[in-house]
Amino acid sequence: MKLNFTGVSDPGLIRSNNQDAYYIDPEGRFFLVADGMGGHAGGEEASRIAIGQIKAYLSANWDSSKPCPELLESALNQANDAILHDQQDHQERADMGTTVVAVIFRSGEPPWAAHVGDSRLYRFRDSKLAQVTEDHTWVARAIKVGDITPDEARTHPFRHVLSRCLGRDDLHQVDVRQLDIQSGDRLVLCSDGLTEELIDEKIAYYLQESPLIDKAAIALVEAAKEHGGHDNITIVIVALD
Repeated sequence: MKLNFTGVSDPGLIRSNNQDAYYIDPEGRFFLVADGMGGHAGGEEASRIAIGQIKAYLSANWDSSKPCPELLESALNQANDAILHDQQDHQERADMGTTVVAVIFRSGEPPWAAHVGDSRLYRFRDSKLAQVTEDHTWVARAIKVGDITPDEARTHPFRHVLSRCLGRDDLHQVDVRQLDIQSGDRLVLCSDGLTEELIDEKIAYYLQESPLIDKAAIALVEAAKEHGGHDNITIVIVALD
């Protein structure tokens, strides 16, 4: 199965800096998106450290005998440890953290994904968009137990409160899952700068309208900005042909 891929990151219309980061392996082996938090310098540094550490770990251990779930979990835990060490060395960044979502394609194996926080992975198939990951947020948990509705969650004052992120010594779990994919699917990794502005039906609309993934990514960023652009917006699209 051949992969085509693209990525774009935009600061949006409100923030002066971009605390998101992403990485696309040139060989199409893995794809990463991170959304940092913790002040101007802290957020940028946290997402930068996470992407750098995960990239380095995956590259160094790609051909190891580690199964995919263990490979991903170890990579994200190494990133978490690196952010914690940086916090200790730089007290001005002591509260920094970051989300991350990662997808890997290892030869001869099905693809796998891992995530921490509210950066998402979607699958677009047959004109339908499905959210693959589950947000690690207060509102996602509240929706699950029936305390609030999805519509209420979009404007809830606690919608940005994460229950899990990198950069915390109480990170005890990384969500890892095997992906169900087929030819024609498109995978979308994104920060919440996209999903805060566009509901899933809107995201699906732009993916449907733009069969070329470069154009689709740009169209999604522009649409998010037209709807407010309150946060940094990062999108990686992987097309399976």
